Amino acid sequence: MAENIDAAKLSGFSFASRKEPEFMCHRLVSCTVCGLVYADQPPEEGRLAAAYHQAEYDSAVEAEDAARSYVQAIRPVLAALPRRESALEIGAGTGVFLESLQGDGFSQLVGVEPSTAAIAAAPPQRRAWLREGMFNESDFAPDSFDLICCFMTMEHVRDPAAVAGAAFRLLRAGGAFVIVTHDYRSAVNRLMGKKSPIIDIEHLQLFSTDSVQRLLSGCGFERISIRAFVNRYALRYWTRLLPLPSSAKSTLTSLFSALGLADCKVGLNVGNQISAGFKPR
Repeated sequence: MAENIDAAKLSGFSFASRKEPEFMCHRLVSCTVCGLVYADQPPEEGRLAAAYHQAEYDSAVEAEDAARSYVQAIRPVLAALPRRESALEIGAGTGVFLESLQGDGFSQLVGVEPSTAAIAAAPPQRRAWLREGMFNESDFAPDSFDLICCFMTMEHVRDPAAVAGAAFRLLRAGGAFVIVTHDYRSAVNRLMGKKSPIIDIEHLQLFSTDSVQRLLSGCGFERISIRAFVNRYALRYWTRLLPLPSSAKSTLTSLFSALGLADCKVGLNVGNQISAGFKPR
């Protein structure tokens, strides 16, 4: 897929989470071995760090909705852990998912988040868990976590294998690495093609079931599971993702509001998948 970036359309929300789709992207090519779709000329690490550091944040409600979906989807993984003590989330946002892990018995919680605005939006009780900046393996001790999560973030990093490899080394024996990614081969994304919200300037790679399997097994993980799951968001948010003119989306949102439906939560399988791998005991 050819590069499609209009600098005039870039804004403070271009590198923000759960934004309205801009349908811009870097040049994307496909790996002939694993099927991974990736940007072969990604931005420099420093440029990425600056973009995420300066990104706006206005998706607290959607972040909470997403966290509730992740909580349900991750239950089988939590049940298989030999211990629940320490957890790390890469791309933690406001720390809402970490708060749910606290309720599941984790006592040592850390979240890495590059966006200053996202951390500022976090309630005071979560800010102590959050570290501002890009994920760096050397900031943590090897074999120190029981669970490492990376939700809707692996598409954004320059080297997903480096992140997965770091997670493997940072986990204790029996610990799990859990990621949520888009599946570009899912029915909905194949149907929408270039108008799918996953075609985005933030996404440096797009995964499929096969490429995630190869990523996790190649880093040493075992008992790998990959499955689709349902996200639940308000109708007003689902409307924002539609490949329609802004005027049409505004009309639909106004109609839903008039009918009292705009904030109605609707569960859909939109081609997202949750994948987990365990470090051998």
